[in-house]
Formats: sequence, structure tokens, C-alpha cells
Amino acid sequence: MIEAAVEALLIIGDPARLLFVAFGTLLGLMIGVIPGIGGLVGLALLLPFTFAMDPFTALAFLVGVQSVTTTSDTIPAVLFGVPGTSGSAATVLDGHPMAKKGEAGRAYGAAFTASVCGGLFGAFILAISIPVLRPFIMAIGTPELLAICLLGLTLVVSLSHGALFKGLVAAAIGLLLATIGDEPQTGTMRWTFGSLYLWDGLSLVPVALGLFAVPEMIDLGASKRTIARDGKKVSGWDQVEGMRDVFRNWWLVLRCSSIGTFLGSIPGLGANVIDWIAYGYAARSVPNARETFGKGDVRGVIASESANNAKEGGALVPTLAFGVPGSASMAILLGAFLIHGIAPGPNMLNEQLDVTFTLIWTVAIANILGAGACFLMAGHFAKIATIRAGILVPLVFGIMVIGAYQGSKHYADLIVLIAFGILGWNMKRLNWPRPPLILAFVLGGLVENYLFISQLRYGFAWMTQPLPAVVLLIIAFLLLRPLVVRFLPGWTGAYAEPGTDGGHGRVVHARGGEFFADLAMWAAVVALFAYVYAASSDWAAAARMVPQAIAIGGLVAALGFAVFRTMGKIPPSGTQTHEPLPRVLIQMFWLLLLVVGVHLIGMVPAITLFGIAYMLIEGRTRPLTAIIIMVPFIAGILILFHNLLYIPWPQSVLGDLLPELRRMTGRLI
Repeated sequence: MIEAAVEALLIIGDPARLLFVAFGTLLGLMIGVIPGIGGLVGLALLLPFTFAMDPFTALAFLVGVQSVTTTSDTIPAVLFGVPGTSGSAATVLDGHPMAKKGEAGRAYGAAFTASVCGGLFGAFILAISIPVLRPFIMAIGTPELLAICLLGLTLVVSLSHGALFKGLVAAAIGLLLATIGDEPQTGTMRWTFGSLYLWDGLSLVPVALGLFAVPEMIDLGASKRTIARDGKKVSGWDQVEGMRDVFRNWWLVLRCSSIGTFLGSIPGLGANVIDWIAYGYAARSVPNARETFGKGDVRGVIASESANNAKEGGALVPTLAFGVPGSASMAILLGAFLIHGIAPGPNMLNEQLDVTFTLIWTVAIANILGAGACFLMAGHFAKIATIRAGILVPLVFGIMVIGAYQGSKHYADLIVLIAFGILGWNMKRLNWPRPPLILAFVLGGLVENYLFISQLRYGFAWMTQPLPAVVLLIIAFLLLRPLVVRFLPGWTGAYAEPGTDGGHGRVVHARGGEFFADLAMWAAVVALFAYVYAASSDWAAAARMVPQAIAIGGLVAALGFAVFRTMGKIPPSGTQTHEPLPRVLIQMFWLLLLVVGVHLIGMVPAITLFGIAYMLIEGRTRPLTAIIIMVPFIAGILILFHNLLYIPWPQSVLGDLLPELRRMTGRLI
């Protein structure tokens, strides 16, 4: 193995190949910054350009792209609360609050350092573990996969900061949303309401952007401030402080990197889940996490970033050793293997070991290059946090709408963005945890599939198998412990909730309007669960099993909340200082106006007019300044999305009325 590693280093050390690795790393960083694109889309777009390359160069180029998208996706996650890819969604929870406190540079330093540590750890584990892990991975069946998915979901629910029942209900809603569409076992159309768009279910991108990005931008626009509210300047020393945070928490980095590598090696889990599981683990294991996580704790950034980069090395394990893609992106890479005449499998550990180590070296080199580039540019990116909302919000809204449209290339994606933006804003205002909902939505399809297969093959005996039994006991402990603790004599009920006095335990009681809004939210979810149970009663057993089980679980959680609240074991929800509702409604109206404009005159014209109008009216910007800002912004959109990525823009009413205009503008309208 040492000889193969040295030979692979000489192969990848060829200047021409190193140039392609660097080029792939640069492209991967650019892809990660743009919300809605992600490594999967990037690999699919760049795969055709590798046909003329030799196998070593082609695979090194593609692995370089894939390895660093989860490094640069931190940039929009920290600045705007908009995850660049789904792998940085958990980073938003603490990274964006850090930016609001003027600590964007520190968040970047911690994130990039944790990313490179996680990536190198994943590459190292990949190098030594393929022969060892082969029998273990082959022994994992659907019951074990189901148990792991449920554990990941429970970890996120259990970190809901004193809102356990709300977290359970949010997770139940996410699982229900995942059941929308064509049920694969029976062909039953669930909750489609006659819409073709819903046949394949909701797309993750507009749902995630709506839940997390829209509320942040609406509040930022309503506040008319900058993201970094204290105006602190960012310097290189901020990033150095972030690096020190990583080294001070080296044991957390090692544990979360191990989680990322291990879970990345399990086919089917993917980046959408791993960062949440690592974040949930950190929130349960590090000291004082209950008071600080979600409010700008650098350890939350370190946990998620080290895990989502380490998973790349883990995902290569089943891809190389068994020809089973460890993630959707690895499926594209597997196609590249076959195109270049390389058959993944046992040969990758024998005759073609040099190819395997070439990829390992590429992962390591790409992570180092990517982190270095991000460190050099982070100071410039952090300055964006000092731009006032009147200029920044319309630009982010424009990118957000384009990113949401990448979900399924359908105008309905924008309607989903609006709907979940409203839901996300209400959940944020009423202190309903959003991470359990989005993770449950991601895991829903896997949970239902694994549950169906496990029940079909083992019946209820799947719960008694060794690993699932242990995991289910851990899940029961995590969920029941907070409830049991509240009955202990020493429990006083004074604990911090999201939005309370900085995590110091002083609960600020909700105002009357928010009390009734919270009550209305509970009434709505109870009505939803009752409707789901009743509406699915006539379906085939396989189609109704999961929805009805979720509905029952949600009703039980709602009943538990009512009982514990009546007994005084749950104090009134805390509340934050929010922007005035009229200002918030104005921002929602602006976003709605943009989405309607896309339908009427086309995506690019609508973003152009929207940006200028918003800057003039909300930002009180001079007309010439607004035009100077929008011209390069729109030019960049056209070059990237229209000329390079060939995005099919949504058709507009204006284009339908004037087909010649659509042809003249290159189908922009």
C-alpha cells in the first residue's frame, strides 16, 4: 500500500494534473457559494468536459470539484443565513448569528479550518479503512439504516432548547411533507390535489431556502440595518481566532469528523443528513451547549463543518470498494469511472490501487487548496456583512429565487419558496424549531422505504436485532429524559429557550398577540394531523402506514404538550425582540411582487426591475447608484446561468403574448 500511495502521489504531482485539480477546486468553490447549485449539479455539468482527459486527470478534476463545495458553501450560510448547499444548512444556526454579532471572520476561520481538518481526516480514514470496513458495510441492512435515520432525527429534535414537543411536531410535519407525491409501492397519489408538480413531491431547495433564508432576509430588510449589527470591522485576526477555536476544540473536531466519515460511508444517507447528526451530537455532548447553541456558538460551526467535509472521504469507500455510490454525487462520479474504463470493486484494492490512492491524494490536496483560497478571500466576503439592507436584500432575493427555481425547474418552486418562507418566519417568531422539520423532510423518503422493507422482511422483529435495539433504546432515553427530569424535586422550570435573555435563564413571557398566534399554530397542526389520518383511511395499507403513524405521533406530542403545560411543567414560551409587523409584511410583499414579476415578464427582467425599485424605495439609493450595482449583477447572472450553465428560464406571460420577443432575448422572457 505504501508503494501504491507513493506512485499515486507521483501521478497526481504531475504539473498538468495538479493544474486540473486546482481548476476543479476553484470551480467547486464557486459552485458552493451559489445557493441551489451544489456539488451534484456541478459534477453533472462538468462531467462532459472530462471525456478527452486521461482517467487519472478526469477523476482528479471531478473529485477536486466535489471535495470543496462543502467548504465554500459556508460563505452564504454565515453571511445571509442561506446555505450554499444542503450540507451547510446546520452551519446557518450558529454561523449567521455570529455574523450578526460582527464575528463573521471568526466564523469563517473556524469553518474553513474545521473543513480542512475534516477533509484530511476523511481522506486518511479512506486510505486505511477500505479493507477493514468491507465486511462491516456489507452487513448493514435496512433495519440498521432505519435506526440510524431515526437516531439522527432524534438528535436534532432533542436539541430544541426546551421545546421538545414543538420539535417532535415539527419533525412530524417534515415527515408528512416527505410523503407528498407518488407512493412507490402502491402508486397511490398522496396529497397531490390534482397537481402534476406534486407527483414527485416537494423539492428540497425551495423548502430549505423558504424555511431558513427567507425569514432572515425579511427580518434584515425590515430592520434596515446591516447583517453585522455592531459594525465591527473584520480582520485577518478574526480568522486566526477562529482557527484557535478549532484547535481548542480538537476533540470535538475529531469526533464529528469520525461521524461524518462513518455516516458518509453508508450508502443513501448523504450530505443532507450528516451535518445535522453531527450538530445534534455536539449539542448533546459539549458543555453548556443548551444555553449557547443556535445563538452564535462557534462550536456549532465547527461540528457541522468538520463532519460535512469528512463525509467525502467516507462516501468514496462504498463507491470504490463495492461500486455502490455513497451519495448522489458519488453516483455521478461512478458514471465517470465507467466512462473512463474503470470498474469499481475489489480490483480497486488490488490491481488498480494506484487509482484509489490518486483519489485519496486529490481529496487531501483539494481540501488544502480550497481552505487556503477561502482564507484569502474570506475577509473580502465578510465585508458584505457591512452593506446596508436596502442594497443587499434585493440582490440576495434575486439569487434566492434563481436558486429555488433549480429545485425542479418549475414555476411552482417559487410558490413553494413563498409558502415555506411564511411558515419559516412564523416558526422563527413563535420559537418553533425549524431544523427538525427540514431534517425530517430530507429523511422522510428514506425512513418510509427502510420501514417498508424492514416490516416486509422481518415484521416487528426488526426492532429486536442488536444494532436497531440499542439505537432505539438510545432514542427512548434522549426523548424521555427531558420529560422525567421535569418531575424531579430540584427542577424549577427556569431554563433558557430560544430567544430568551441570551441563554441566561430569564424567560421573557410572550406578548398577548404572540400567545394567541402560538395557540393558533397548535390548533392548525392538530387539525392537520386529524385530516391526514382521516384522508388516508381509504388508501392501501402500504400507502397509509407511515402517514397515519406520523399523524398519531403528532397528536400524541400535541396532547403531551397540553398536559405538561397544564401541569405547569412547561413555562410560557419566550419571545424575542422582533421587527414591527407592518415592516415585515412590506418585505413579504416585495418578495411576492418579485415572484409574480417572474411569471409576468420573466426571471431576469423581473430581478432587474425588482432590484432597482427596491433600492430606490426601500434603500433610498440614488438611481445612478442602483443602476451601477444592478448592471454587473445581472451581467454575472446571464454569464453564469444563461451562457455557462444553460438554465432553462421559466416562460412568462409576456413571452407567450410576444413570441418574437422571447426569441430575440434568447428565451429570457
